[in-house]
Amino acid sequence: MHTIEPYYNWRHLYQASEDPQSPLYGYFNSEVHFTDRIFDHVIHPQWDSIGCETLYLKILYVDYAVGYAVIEFFGEWNDAVHNDIMRVKRDLIDEMLPVGIDKFILVGENILNFHADEADYYDEWLEEVPDGWMAFLNLRAHVLDELSSYGLDMYFVLGGTLDALNWRTKTPQQLYAQIAAVVQRRLG
Repeated sequence: MHTIEPYYNWRHLYQASEDPQSPLYGYFNSEVHFTDRIFDHVIHPQWDSIGCETLYLKILYVDYAVGYAVIEFFGEWNDAVHNDIMRVKRDLIDEMLPVGIDKFILVGENILNFHADEADYYDEWLEEVPDGWMAFLNLRAHVLDELSSYGLDMYFVLGGTLDALNWRTKTPQQLYAQIAAVVQRRLG
């Protein structure tokens, strides 16, 4: 697991640790010391923590003018035991909404497991982005099944073409345009 790195080819365009409006402004990542772990596996030091025991993330890009963020996740998203959605909502999303971010591209290919619980924070998140949306990309089939079995798929644009999107070949603007077009077709 220590070899799975967050996507780094947009680092010259955006780094959350250097953005004064980012919830992760000033966050320090070691280049060599592996200090974080998921269960008994150390993880790559470039992943950022928001206080979840088994879920890490990286804000890959934010466009304040258009109002979107691209966030990559890694690990086990566990609402049942750790209430990870509360941490994501309170420590990340609640900090991004006031600065105009209401469209969230959530890269989920490295979410290894998902354990659902109550939908309260998902409800709150959806209510707070009336003109925005949340789209999940490249979720593993069992993670998508878990989201769906608990009815949490109603909060996100996901599945279909978003299940196998080669997003790494795109610029952030190209990715946003493609996702926004999918959202328009599905919600329009």
